[in-house]
Amino acid sequence: TTRVSTLVGAAKQYSQMDRAPFQVVDVHDLLDSTLVILARKIGDGVRVVKEYDRGLPPLPAYAAELNQVWTNLIDNAVQAMDRSGTLTVRTGQVDDSVVVEIADTGSGIPADIQARIFEPFFTTKPVGEGTGLGLDISWRIVVKKHHGDIRVSSEPGDTRFAVRLPLTPPPGTPAPAPVEGIDD
Repeated sequence: TTRVSTLVGAAKQYSQMDRAPFQVVDVHDLLDSTLVILARKIGDGVRVVKEYDRGLPPLPAYAAELNQVWTNLIDNAVQAMDRSGTLTVRTGQVDDSVVVEIADTGSGIPADIQARIFEPFFTTKPVGEGTGLGLDISWRIVVKKHHGDIRVSSEPGDTRFAVRLPLTPPPGTPAPAPVEGIDD
């Protein structure tokens, strides 16, 4: 019963179906719900390490879309490790931005293609295993919609995607709806 209840709660948080599109969120709630939803895909061979800065302020964001970013980055990391290794999810604050880092101990992304990984339809996966759209979609959500930044650094055994999101709403966005449990 507890496991089902946890999964239902995570699905509700992950989908954001009963919430305003643009809202003030606790980024850790989004990350945790994504990890719960992807738990089976992550599997037992991947050790998940959370290094959360619990002092982060609430983030104005399109929460459901950020969950798509976390899903893409975590799924890619698990695949890069061939479902065995360490996935690290780290949060922090740099200046006026929240930074979320998704790191893995996989084989890495060759330096000569790192500049292309956010291009639409570019994939490092074998034919039939990837569309080449996950990182392009993530880039669009982070950069175009949130006016943030997403970068990669990679070498064998240490690939890190750093997502930087501003703590002030992007120009032209609606006033964020508050979320239960977060004080304004």
